[in-house]
Amino acid sequence: MALTDERLDRLLRYCEVDPADEHRVTKIRDLYPGAVAYLEGAGISEPEEGSLRRESYDLCVNALVLDSLDLPELSVGGTLLTENPMFRRRLNQLKFSEPASRSDAGSAGG
Repeated sequence: MALTDERLDRLLRYCEVDPADEHRVTKIRDLYPGAVAYLEGAGISEPEEGSLRRESYDLCVNALVLDSLDLPELSVGGTLLTENPMFRRRLNQLKFSEPASRSDAGSAGG
């Protein structure tokens, strides 16, 4: 999915980044495709605009971008970090509600 200006604006608000901060805006632009690819690799396809799943999908992308923006390293000063449980619940719900692919639907009857 392309990062539209409207989507970038929503992402900047979520990450609390000033649009005038070109360095952080560029970083967010660079992190966005990786977040989308992460969800795709987890078996979560991009929902259609306006679908019930879209808001959860966008929130997961936002959380991944913000996490990468704020915590680019795996550990911070030896502190043990835990995953946001709300993010995990939302991600799992997206996985469980993923529509069946066309190839899956065609192979059930035999």
